[in-house]
Amino acid sequence: MITNKRISTFLTGSKGPTILWVGLVAGLMAVMGGLILAFGGPLAATGVMIAVLAAIIVLRDIESGFWAVVGVVCLLPFATIPIDVGITPTLLDLALAATVGIWVLRVVTGKQRTVITAPVTIPLLVFILVALFAFIFGLGNGPLTANLLRHFAELILSLGFVLVIIDFFSTWERIERIVQVIIIVGAAAATMGIILWLLPDMMANDLLNTLQRIGYPGGLVIRYIEENPELSERAISTSVDPNAFGGMLLMVAALASPQLVARRKLMPGWFTLIAVGTIFIALILTFSRGAMVGLAAGLSFIALARYRRLIPYMLLILLAFLLFPFTQSYISRFIEGFQGQDLATQMRFGEYRDAVALIARYPLFGVGFSGSPDIDLYLGVANVYLTIGQQMGVLGLGAFVAVISAVFGYGFVNRHHFRSNLRLDPIWLGLFAAVVGGLVAGIFDHYLFNIDFHHAVTIFWLFLGLAVAATRVGRQIASANPGHQANQRFIEG
Repeated sequence: MITNKRISTFLTGSKGPTILWVGLVAGLMAVMGGLILAFGGPLAATGVMIAVLAAIIVLRDIESGFWAVVGVVCLLPFATIPIDVGITPTLLDLALAATVGIWVLRVVTGKQRTVITAPVTIPLLVFILVALFAFIFGLGNGPLTANLLRHFAELILSLGFVLVIIDFFSTWERIERIVQVIIIVGAAAATMGIILWLLPDMMANDLLNTLQRIGYPGGLVIRYIEENPELSERAISTSVDPNAFGGMLLMVAALASPQLVARRKLMPGWFTLIAVGTIFIALILTFSRGAMVGLAAGLSFIALARYRRLIPYMLLILLAFLLFPFTQSYISRFIEGFQGQDLATQMRFGEYRDAVALIARYPLFGVGFSGSPDIDLYLGVANVYLTIGQQMGVLGLGAFVAVISAVFGYGFVNRHHFRSNLRLDPIWLGLFAAVVGGLVAGIFDHYLFNIDFHHAVTIFWLFLGLAVAATRVGRQIASANPGHQANQRFIEG
């Protein structure tokens, strides 16, 4: 479990508290706080003070930055600092930039003399390069606004974040801690989603409208099936969009599910059961069919690859779905979707046709990220792969396939290192299952590569980076401990 070691390190430091350092920081914060309070008001002052405190924590311990990224993605993905400085960065922008920035400083200043890479590094760099070319070539298709530039920079930042993850998570202890944080924070987000769903619609809407102070949209933000208030409400928590919320939940659920049947559990079994159950209930309430199919794919991957003991859980869930009266409307929506009878599915079919036509007209680098050059075709489709094809062309889609192939090829070649390791195997399988679930859900929605949903993009690439890091560390542990069994002592790599 997460200990207080990080907190004590922050408070004392490796050489003890320094009175001069504390005094300088306190003085600067007092001056800044007074100025901001005078010109921006108490809310702005509070926001900046929190940001400064967060920056200090990340400076003292970069691992805290990764935890902050996870926390913001799951709990306040659209929150911004309450100050207008021309462009208003989100909390996620600040968390990512601080973490990546500190890592870069460690490298350029020589504090960190080596950078760990993996087979995915080259394909990922190619993918980023193609994205940059597509963005530049597509600028003539629409206006270059500050908002577009910021969103594209966020996309590149999330893609580059994978390289930082692979380098930093070089020991299994670090991987275990970030997995614990993901499960705990994911369960907290699911709990918020359930509570808001249970509240009367207008009360929940009023609560969500209080987030306008930190950059969230206002008005009627509660979401319904087919945007029809006569139909069921969809759980959104603080993620604004139910499909994006469902996508995050499915990946966290896939990550945590192997812990239910693992012999050596990362956290207490009762907590894992409650966390997975809460996440699953919240996922159902999103009415996101793509996310449900993605979770089914992730769980099937786990069951077929290793944990046959998960199959009874999956059958029990399926049986509950088929028998419970309140799930019948849910099943009906699935049937309508597969038959193409409901409005949402019919709209998707139209988007697919237009996306294929757009890719056929601009096959090489796509049309970029600013808009479509043709008035008869629009940019936007509920499918990750067609979205990449539209924006980055066949080259971009090919580079994305190369990235995914490198990740799973790396995992497949090293799978035997995890088979008999009771400590490593559940986490490693869970990370890959989360990526599988995200890729399958991407067939039905686009939030995993939508520059307007920075948090959804970030969580997918976070899981992908962690899957690669776990494979590399597991391989290193196996090399350092040839022939050792799971109940023997491990050497952290």
